[in-house]
Amino acid sequence: MDFSLNEEHLQAQKMVRDFVAREVTPVIGEWDRKQEMNPAFLPRMAELGILGISIPVRYGGQGFDYITLGLVCEELERGDTTLRVVMSVHHGLNSQAILQWGTEEQKQKFLAPQARGEKYAAFGLTEPDAGSDVAAMRATARRVGDKYILNGEKMWISLATKAHHFLVIAKHDTDAGHRGMTAFLLTDDMPGLTSGDIHGKLGVRAGSTGWFKMEDVEVPVENRLGEEGEGFKIAMSCLDNGRYTVAAGATGLIRACLEDSLKYAHERETFGSPIGQHQLVKQKLAYMQQWYDNAFLLCARAGWLKNQGMRNTRETSMAKWYATDHSVKAALEAIQIHGAYGFSDEYPVERYLRNAKGAVIYEGTSEIHQLMQADYALGYRDDKPLRCEMPAYDADSWQAEPEMA
Repeated sequence: MDFSLNEEHLQAQKMVRDFVAREVTPVIGEWDRKQEMNPAFLPRMAELGILGISIPVRYGGQGFDYITLGLVCEELERGDTTLRVVMSVHHGLNSQAILQWGTEEQKQKFLAPQARGEKYAAFGLTEPDAGSDVAAMRATARRVGDKYILNGEKMWISLATKAHHFLVIAKHDTDAGHRGMTAFLLTDDMPGLTSGDIHGKLGVRAGSTGWFKMEDVEVPVENRLGEEGEGFKIAMSCLDNGRYTVAAGATGLIRACLEDSLKYAHERETFGSPIGQHQLVKQKLAYMQQWYDNAFLLCARAGWLKNQGMRNTRETSMAKWYATDHSVKAALEAIQIHGAYGFSDEYPVERYLRNAKGAVIYEGTSEIHQLMQADYALGYRDDKPLRCEMPAYDADSWQAEPEMA
C-alpha cells in the first residue's frame, strides 16, 4: 500500500497548480460576476495538454494515469468549479467513453482531436423531464437504412454551445425501457442540431451550461457508439468516469475552503488575538482538514482501481457522495469563519458555496448515491461485467508514440 505520488503525478499537479495560480485565480471572480466563460480557458487547457491528460499518446493524449486525472481535477477546482466541469464532460463523460466503447475508426475521428484539444466535447443524457429517472427520457432514434433519425431535447448540458462533438443517449425502442437505449456520436454541423445557453444559475456561473435540440438529425450508423441497446450501460459507465472527476474536483473545493480559511484565521484578529486561536474556529478548521483527507483517500482508492482496470462503480460513487456533500459543509464553515466578509464576493468563499451546491445534484444526486451504497451493503446490487471494460493503465502502451504508416 503506497500512498506516495510519483514524479509524473507531481509534475502534472504542479503544472496545473501554476496555471490556476497565474491565469485563473486573478480573473475568475470577474467572469463569475459576468456569468460568462473566459474564452481563453479552453484553448489554454488544450495547449497545456490538460484536455487529454489521461488518454493514450497514440490517440493524441498525454498518456498519464487515472490518479493524475484526479489530481488535475482537484487543482482545477481549487481555482474554480467551471474548469473541472470541462474535464468531467469533455474528458470523463465523452473522451473516456470513446476510449472504452469506440471502434478504432471512432477513436481516430472523434477521440484524437478531442484529446489534442482541437475539438471540445459534450454529453447528452439529462432531459427537461428526465434527470435521475433516466428511463423517462423522450429522445428517440429511428433506424432508416444506413442512418438513424434523432429527435428530442437535452437539458443542463455543460459546453452545449462550445462543443464540436456530442455523445447522446436516445431510445431506439420506446417500449423496452433501459434496454431500448442506444448511444450516438454527433457533430455540431449536423443539420437539425441547435443549442443555447442557460443563464441565472446559482453557481458555476463562469462556465457554459445549456441545452441542445435534435430535430430530424441524420446520424450515420458508423456514428453509433456500441451496439443497439447498450446505451444505458454506456451511459452508466460514462457516469463512473464523470463521478470520479467530480469527486476529485470537490476534494479540491474542500481544500480551497480550508486554505482560504487558514489564511484568514491567521490574519483576522478579534478580542486581541488571531481568530485561529479561538477554539470553535479551530474546530471548524479541524473538520475541514478531516474532510479533505478523507475525500482525497477515497478518490485515490478509486483512481488506483481504475489504474488496475478493476470495476470501481461502488468506490467512485462513495467518493463522489462524500466529497461533494462535504464540499458544501466546508464552504458553509469557511463563510462562517470569514464572518460578514464571507457573505460578500470580496472573498471567494461565497462562490465556493454556490459552486459546491451543484455537485450534490449532477452526476447522480446525493440521495441516489445513498441508495446505491445501501444496496451494495445489503447485497441487493451487483455490478455485472461489461462487454467493453474501461482499459487498465499501462504506461508503456499509453505513452508509446504511434507507429508511422
